[in-house]
Amino acid sequence: MSFTTLPFLVLVVLSVAIYYLLPHRVQWAALLGASMIFYWVGGGKTVLYVFYTAVTVYAAGRLLGHYNDLRRAAPKEEKKALSAKYKPYRQAVVLVTCLANFVLLYLLKYWNFTADLLQPLADVLSPGTTLPLSELILPLGISFFMFQSIGYVIDVYRDKYPPEKNFAKLLLFVSFFPQMVQGPISRFDQLAPQLLAPRKLDFTNLKYGIQLVMWGYFKKMVIADRAAVLVNTVLNDPWSHSGSIIAVGVLFYCIQLYGDFSGGIDITRGVAQLFGIDLAENFRRPLFSTSLTDFWRRWHITLGAWMRDYLFYPLSLSKPFGKLGKFTRKHIKGKLGKIIPTSLATFIIYFVIGIWHGANWRYVAFGFWNGTIITLSLLLAPQFLRWKQALHIKDQSKGWHLFQLVRTNLLVFLGRYITRAPRFLTAVWMMKETLLHPNLPDLYNGTLLTLGLGKGDFLLLFCGVAVMLTAEWFQETRGHIRPALEQRSPFVQWLAILVPLAVLFCFGVLRADYISSDFIYKQF
Repeated sequence: MSFTTLPFLVLVVLSVAIYYLLPHRVQWAALLGASMIFYWVGGGKTVLYVFYTAVTVYAAGRLLGHYNDLRRAAPKEEKKALSAKYKPYRQAVVLVTCLANFVLLYLLKYWNFTADLLQPLADVLSPGTTLPLSELILPLGISFFMFQSIGYVIDVYRDKYPPEKNFAKLLLFVSFFPQMVQGPISRFDQLAPQLLAPRKLDFTNLKYGIQLVMWGYFKKMVIADRAAVLVNTVLNDPWSHSGSIIAVGVLFYCIQLYGDFSGGIDITRGVAQLFGIDLAENFRRPLFSTSLTDFWRRWHITLGAWMRDYLFYPLSLSKPFGKLGKFTRKHIKGKLGKIIPTSLATFIIYFVIGIWHGANWRYVAFGFWNGTIITLSLLLAPQFLRWKQALHIKDQSKGWHLFQLVRTNLLVFLGRYITRAPRFLTAVWMMKETLLHPNLPDLYNGTLLTLGLGKGDFLLLFCGVAVMLTAEWFQETRGHIRPALEQRSPFVQWLAILVPLAVLFCFGVLRADYISSDFIYKQF
């Protein structure tokens, strides 16, 4: 069930109405029912995978909670001994739960990729052998709800909070429908209390939620889906276009992805706010990033936070990495010896982030690209500092800040060649064509008007992006827009809803050739 379809809007309206009509103690049941309907309509029998994950993490949580309770109830002098005694069992519970979920994720999402890689080896070892391919349908949002659920198990293992004893309530945490398509990847202690808390109808929440939903639809349907027309025309067949047109296609893909992902997150958070639920921030104006590291702190924030807390820190603080650090500092002089363990952990993180997006060599290359740039920035930091001092560049300089913005967005732009090309080698070829055979006249001889968009579409895209960036600039420099709107008259506040709604219908839904596209992150 796509966010841009009428059934989804009907589900949201009915769910909100039922939610506030129900007695407070069972309001959460309306959210669970809506989540099950959403997933059943959107994924059919694949809803069983959601139940599978919920059952495994529920059982793991209860068992870990039992061990935690035994340790907590013991006399003070026995706690340390009991912790040591139960630690192997608790670790085994986490390991089995992770394997039960991630092996399933691997079989569904990555086995066919692995089989293609291993087929030549199978041909050599046993001629005529064909490795079987999976024909199972990839469930909607499986990476999101599995990562979120495993985070819950690890937090219970760390005794961050007690496990949820009601299976239906845990199932709601796993399957809350607004975040199933593209996140955020929520934490149990942040989301679960909100899902279960009783609420009265609050018109401020409704107003804020509607404003955020309309803003998200504007970015998705007016900007992203319009840019997608040119992107698909050019990048689905890059061999038929010159280097400059390929670059335009990648630029429009950046616009499409930005509007698609940030718009989807706005819709998600807006729908949740209709129920009085404040989902974790997942997208914070990444175009204003001053480094690639800063970009990834702002883009898909909850995925980066998950990787940091549940993978990067455990890796970098583990005994093997500690020994590696001692060895490299002893045998490799300078900064390189100090950063090797951290850089290795960083490479692993970005490799995982890359393949998280999909089973394809281009995603592996994308992770390698980001890991390399970030590692080089750490390694060359002293040299950059000397250059800045020699050139008398101050960190507060507006020119330096602008340089950082342009540099970061250029690196992100080059990375998008990798993620949008059908294959990694095609991405390399596209970069080469852009640099060596740009054929710049294609930018002004009318070629752009043969790529699926008319002059009106280009004008509307330009205006839409300008509005979006102006709003983000205001947020970046002055803070949230909502408090500023609250100081205005009710007329102005309603205009903030009605104008995007009118634009959405005139240039989005009611456009004669409009075709709603799925959210890009839905495939992940």
